Amino acid sequence: MRHEHYDLVVLGSGSTAFAAALKAAEMGKTAVMTEARTVGGTCVNRGCLPSKNLIEAAKLVHEARHPRYPGIEPHDVGFDFGELVRQKDEVISEYRDKKYEGLVGAEENIDVVRGRVAFADEAAVEVDGRRIEGERFLVALGSTPVAPEIEGLDEAPYMTSDLLTSQEDMELTELPESLVVVGGGYVALELGQMFSRFGSRVTIIERSDRVLKHGYEPEVGLAVQRILREEGVDVRTNANVRRVRAVEEGVSVELEGGDEVRAERLLVATGRRPNTIGVGLEKAGVETNGHGEVVVDEFLRTSAPHVFAAGDVIGNQLESQMATPVGAHDGTIVARNAFVADGEGMQAVDHSVIPRAIFTDPQVGIVGLTEEQGIARGHRCWCRTIPMELVPRAGAIHDTRGIIKMVADADTGLVLGVSMVGVSAAEVIHEAAMGLRFGATIEDFVDMLHVYPTMAEALKIAAISRRKNPAKLSCCAS
Repeated sequence: MRHEHYDLVVLGSGSTAFAAALKAAEMGKTAVMTEARTVGGTCVNRGCLPSKNLIEAAKLVHEARHPRYPGIEPHDVGFDFGELVRQKDEVISEYRDKKYEGLVGAEENIDVVRGRVAFADEAAVEVDGRRIEGERFLVALGSTPVAPEIEGLDEAPYMTSDLLTSQEDMELTELPESLVVVGGGYVALELGQMFSRFGSRVTIIERSDRVLKHGYEPEVGLAVQRILREEGVDVRTNANVRRVRAVEEGVSVELEGGDEVRAERLLVATGRRPNTIGVGLEKAGVETNGHGEVVVDEFLRTSAPHVFAAGDVIGNQLESQMATPVGAHDGTIVARNAFVADGEGMQAVDHSVIPRAIFTDPQVGIVGLTEEQGIARGHRCWCRTIPMELVPRAGAIHDTRGIIKMVADADTGLVLGVSMVGVSAAEVIHEAAMGLRFGATIEDFVDMLHVYPTMAEALKIAAISRRKNPAKLSCCAS
């Protein structure tokens, strides 16, 4: 058995792992990452990058068929789904080569060892027979899609969000004629709308009374599901799946109450779980909780002081989110904390301001607290929701779909959260996030000069609504 030794041994090679390895190398330390599938992890290979690439392509197809402007004739633009998948793989390959594979090697003091990893003991891991010892360890193995317990699901063919993987066995290369999506979270909505716009007949099945039920403002879920229904997506809420079975034409999904939905393909998008099973955490003295998440303190240390954890494997602890930028940010913190002398001067993580986006069309942007969360924390809430039709830019470009909601403390005016459904919401939400980071008040958003006409004016108009009727503002709202 080969024996090797590094300053930092990272279990995984995704965004969290790379951020930690690169920072460790900057500090003059040696680092090694392990990978059982494809270097780069979920985001670049199976998640963020491939989905957003194809979502944008579907948007082009949809807008050609459904132009917003009077005077522009609709055009049934042709496309080759297989070619779209090929170009998607090409984009991913180039990105992976430049941003991941190209950053490792002897010159960079960063190695990658391929194979399945598990702790051998508290001082080493094993990767397919290779023993790799380390001074410090980081568990950054990410998460994997999880399927609910549904009768027949273990025998029926189904896909997960991994269907957009690049050059792996489960990659989807042919457009399904019809698709049933089980779940009402962001993955279900993004991919459901995408496939519908490409021409698949899509049914989304959500057991709650609205999509985006947990952790989102009610107005957000209701707005998104209304938009999808208007586009022809069959969004079924309060719908529980009783049984799934394979049939000649694909799959049958039976619902409680007797309804049945048949489709060529089935996509299960009901959440993710940390990849902590079967990696020998107990051999290193690393504890997990009832959700399978690695337990960490505010410095991202585990129950074993020389082992850290970050990214999806810690779940929602410390108010974290399962999101690529969160993992990358925390990976850098781990590298700093791992090599602080005697643990003095460690940096605690701060997840109080995490902007998020859902890449439906229109997009969803979210940061901070919802109204429910603000009240639960003891704030007397000033909360206001305005429709996008009050934003001049939205009217000018003939796309007034969506809403914006601002949540603030009624006594201090401190803005606590913003949720937006609308054009460019994923971009606009960063202004709100910066405001929350530096303690902005409602009046700060009112007084902030905004370029006219922009979607970012939605923030100003929402703030102005505290003391004026936003429907009676002139241009350049003031």
